[in-house]
Amino acid sequence: LKVIAIDERLRVIFEDNVHFDKDLPEFKTQGGVYIHSDRLTVTSPVLMWVKALDMILEKMKSSGFNFSQVRALSGAGQQHGSVYWKKGSIQILKNASSDLPLHHSLKGCFSISNSPIWMDSSTASQCSALEEAVGGAQHLSSITGSRAYERFTGNQIAKIYSQNPEVYKQTERISLVSSFAASLFLGTYAPIDYSDGSGMNLLQIWEKVWSKSCLDACAPGLEERLGCPVPSHSVLGTISPYYSQRYGFSPDCKVVAFTGDNPASLAGMRLQEGDIAISLGTSDTLFLWIQEPTPALEGHILCNPVDSQTYMALLCFKNGSLMRERIRDDCASGSWDEFSKALSSTVAGNNGNLGFYFDVMEITPEAVGIHRFNRDNQKVPGFPKEVEIRALIEGQFIAKRIHAEKLGYKVCKYDEQL
Repeated sequence: LKVIAIDERLRVIFEDNVHFDKDLPEFKTQGGVYIHSDRLTVTSPVLMWVKALDMILEKMKSSGFNFSQVRALSGAGQQHGSVYWKKGSIQILKNASSDLPLHHSLKGCFSISNSPIWMDSSTASQCSALEEAVGGAQHLSSITGSRAYERFTGNQIAKIYSQNPEVYKQTERISLVSSFAASLFLGTYAPIDYSDGSGMNLLQIWEKVWSKSCLDACAPGLEERLGCPVPSHSVLGTISPYYSQRYGFSPDCKVVAFTGDNPASLAGMRLQEGDIAISLGTSDTLFLWIQEPTPALEGHILCNPVDSQTYMALLCFKNGSLMRERIRDDCASGSWDEFSKALSSTVAGNNGNLGFYFDVMEITPEAVGIHRFNRDNQKVPGFPKEVEIRALIEGQFIAKRIHAEKLGYKVCKYDEQL
């Protein structure tokens, strides 16, 4: 859990963090999560998140941070994760005593103590059922922006309803991780925002309302448990009196809708229409601002957190930095300098030589293996080292462009934009 405070000129005046494993060892998580024995189910303890919030605010307080100067707060949470509030919890949240840390007051408030999170892949049967119920994967994508994904919240809710109908019955509200965190500050249930809500397989991204056919396919009485979604930049209200009394926040401090980590990245990088952001990590991620998206079977279309009338596209490529590092090790003696020199020694276009490099099963597209083609489009077993390096880099970036265009991104020359 991280906190950052900025002033009106966007200067950072405070930052700190709580590390789940190290600072909250009593929860016995690894990387902040529990990986269950089936290796598919992955959860996080809800009270750990609440206790982390208590801990970080106490750290700020003891450092002398002046909470009374905070005019507004907002936040971002990991996408897809969900929190299940037990019947009657809203009263406990509203009336939490400022004499106690919040995790003490809320310890009996959750019908499920361990929240399913984005790493979970235990809902394959629910995904198949949802796609079937709405007329196929492409139709689901056309409604909600994505085909059915195991980590998406609707499928997680469907699993909980089918396996634990009593637990579902005891649940009065379902929050995303982002709206859950906003609820803690608001002292009442915060609505889900359009952008994070687009990662659930439940929201009609065009009308920005819950899809009745998707809700019905997942669980009964789901709409009332989710509440009405709101634009991602909505001011939800003022901070709960709990925080004024315990930490000295101004009662006028505004709480702005929290959103998902991916939408927050688009907003934080100040992308505009036509911009692309590429995150080169273990997995490579592409963020795009799109006016007229065309949802496909690969990638995701989400409502734009900055402008509710437009959209953002998200593409994830599993073979990212580990793939580049392997080719660096094989072809450049493990040196990025040598890798760069080899890349510079070959011409753009690589004389027609191209490669697709998937050490592990790729998400976009679903493929595995190393596939090399020469200028005559014939498959070849290998390339010289410098050709291999350029084939890897160009292949990865051409794939990113092709899949972005499939989702509706329009590539134009710089002077065409002017």
